[in-house]
Amino acid sequence: METTNDLAHMRQTYKRSVLSESTAGTDPLALFSLWFSEAKEEGELEPNAMSLATVDKNGQPSVRIVLLKGLIRNEFQFFTNYLSDKAKDITENKNVALNFFWPKLERQIRIEGSANQITKEESEKYFAIRPRESQIGAHTSNQSSVVPSREYLEEKFTTLTKEWEGKEIPMPEFWGGYSVSPTKIEFWQGRVGRLHDRILFEKQNSEWVRSRLSP
Repeated sequence: METTNDLAHMRQTYKRSVLSESTAGTDPLALFSLWFSEAKEEGELEPNAMSLATVDKNGQPSVRIVLLKGLIRNEFQFFTNYLSDKAKDITENKNVALNFFWPKLERQIRIEGSANQITKEESEKYFAIRPRESQIGAHTSNQSSVVPSREYLEEKFTTLTKEWEGKEIPMPEFWGGYSVSPTKIEFWQGRVGRLHDRILFEKQNSEWVRSRLSP
């Protein structure tokens, strides 16, 4: 059985692919779409799972996994409770970071930008296509708040399920989407000897400027 003593010897050799300037192209959103499609085809587990990093009013960073639910107007869209810790952080500081990691492809994508709430109409459109259980779950959970027990949540869920039986479930007023407008997008491809390929796109005067970073 492996223990933490084995951590120093845990490593993977990355040799699956190469990221060159010619394959990167000049449009980071097009490259993201290509890599995302390849992650789906490869069978990565939840390829749209991404780390979302925020910073609170005291400068304390926080990170969690959320799901990408749209790439609209060249912005990365996700949904959450507007009373959650992440939403409170974004209210204080709109600067956020995203990270996708696809181990089968030996790739990751790092994104920096600003997050803003999307329109209520856009949020309602997405809420309407969510599974019914997820819709009820959005009403059940006051995300990030303390609850007395698991049973409390399950009882509330059951009560709401019965209340809305045979009815359309409305979107909660405290729930909706955010759209992250990127200012930096870095593509990372694992390589042998830890000499990884890192191609960075930075937005300057509405144009994307590409550069290569040392690993």
